Amino acid sequence: MKLLTHNMLTSKIIKGVQQGYPLGITATKVDVKEVDFNPDFVSRMIPKLDWPALCKAAEDVGHSAELPKEVVPEYETNEEFLKKAHHVLLQVEVIEGNLVCPESGRKFPVNNGIPNMLLNEDEV
Repeated sequence: MKLLTHNMLTSKIIKGVQQGYPLGITATKVDVKEVDFNPDFVSRMIPKLDWPALCKAAEDVGHSAELPKEVVPEYETNEEFLKKAHHVLLQVEVIEGNLVCPESGRKFPVNNGIPNMLLNEDEV
């Protein structure tokens, strides 16, 4: 699961959960995979992200050292910033672990890079 995907997931669907965002990450296996750098794609994604949640996720998986804590001004033309964002968003992948609801503590397993967000009948 790429951190781009994580940034858009919520556990709000659980009965009684008001926000369910951002999900915590407890990763047991994280890989970094090469992905071609596409500055246009990354710059189009930046306004759609919850940047503080991305920074926390990067920290949770041990890849926050290079990531700025805030979006820089004029990021669209700042190649250094876009490359750092690209790395965290598209190259860092959680292969095994859990996503954790911040309100209920419910764990959602991540296996082979795929988060399982299915709920039990009593949770809906």
